[in-house]
Amino acid sequence: MKHQKEKARIYVCHTYYHVYVACLKELYLPKEKHGQATLVLSTMSNNFGNLKERAEKCGLFEAVYMFDEKEDVFFPELQKYHKDRGNIVLNMLARIKYTKLLGKLQEPYVPVDFTQYEDIYVFCDSDPIGYYLSYKKIYYHAVEDGLNCIQYYDTARYDNKGHFELKAWMSARNLIFIQNGYGKYCLDMEINDKSVVPYPCDKYIEQSRAQLVEHLSEEDKDILIHLFIENMDELQQKLNCGAKDKILVLSEPLCDLDVRKQIFTDIIEKYSEVDGNKGQVLIKPHPRDVLNYEKEFSEHIVLSGMFPMEILNFIPGLRFKRVISVLTVPNGIQFAEEILFLGEDFLDKYEAPELHRQNEQI
Repeated sequence: MKHQKEKARIYVCHTYYHVYVACLKELYLPKEKHGQATLVLSTMSNNFGNLKERAEKCGLFEAVYMFDEKEDVFFPELQKYHKDRGNIVLNMLARIKYTKLLGKLQEPYVPVDFTQYEDIYVFCDSDPIGYYLSYKKIYYHAVEDGLNCIQYYDTARYDNKGHFELKAWMSARNLIFIQNGYGKYCLDMEINDKSVVPYPCDKYIEQSRAQLVEHLSEEDKDILIHLFIENMDELQQKLNCGAKDKILVLSEPLCDLDVRKQIFTDIIEKYSEVDGNKGQVLIKPHPRDVLNYEKEFSEHIVLSGMFPMEILNFIPGLRFKRVISVLTVPNGIQFAEEILFLGEDFLDKYEAPELHRQNEQI
C-alpha cells in the first residue's frame, strides 16, 4: 500500500511562464484543493522581483520558497568532468561521477524536503534540480518548459547526440541523467501536444494548455492578473495610449546584444505598418532578455518584462492589430487580429543556422 505523504503538491519553477502553468494546473483542480500546493521559485536564470509576496497572497499556494539553485559552473570541482577524454567509455565514467556530484553539491541550497510531497512537478529538470532529485532517488513529474518547445528543440536528444540509445539506457538506470522523461526517477513528462513532437518518448503525457485556460472562470483570470501584474494602472496607461492600431513585438534573448538590437530594429521597421499607416509599437521584453529596450527603443512603448505575455489574454477589451514573434510559440495568444511567427528562416539571416536549428542536428 502506497504511503500517504504529508503534503500534496509542489512546483519547481524557473520562469514566469512556469509559474503561470503551475497556476493553471492548480485552478483546474476543485476549489477545495486550492491553497494546498507549494511553489518554489528558482533564481538560477530569472529575476522574480517581488512575485513571492504576491504568490503568497493569491490563495493558490500554502507556501512559497525561493531556491538559490546553483549552475554547475558555481562548483570548481565539477569542471574537470567536462573534459573530452576521446573515448566514450572514459567520458561516460566521468559523466557518472559528474551526475552524482552535481546532485550532492546542490543539497545545501534546496529549501524544502521533497520527500514530504505526494506529487512533485519540475519545469526544466535539465537544470540541477533534476540531478538533485535523481541523486536523492525522489520520483517527480517533469513539465514542458515552454509551449510546444520540444517541437523545435528536443534538448534531451540534442544535448546527447551520439550514442543516444546507450545514454538513455544509462539514464533509465540512474547512472547518468538525461532530462525530459529519460531519467529513472522521472515518472512522466507533461507536454502540450504529442502530435507535434518529432521524437516520441514513452513517458510523454499530453495536457493541453488551451484546455486549462478554457476552464478558467472570470474570478480565476482576476487571480492571475493580480498575481503577475504589479502595477495594473501603469500597464493600462501604456496599453491605452497612442494610435488605434497597436503592434506588439515579443522580444527574445536571441544572439548577442548588438545583433539582438538589429533584429528588433528590422522587425519594427518592416512590420509596424498596417494598411499604409504606422501602428503604435509596444515591446514586451522576454523576462530573461537583458537588452535595455527603454534606452534602445525609446520612441516606442516598452511593457514590463516581468510577467508572462499570456496574461494579456485576460485583460478585458485588449486587442492588438498584430503580434510579432521570432521563436516564441504564439499559439496561446488570443488578443491579436494577426500573428506573425517569423521562425528559424528569419533568424538564419542573423546567425549561423546550426545555432538555432537544433532538431535538424539530432
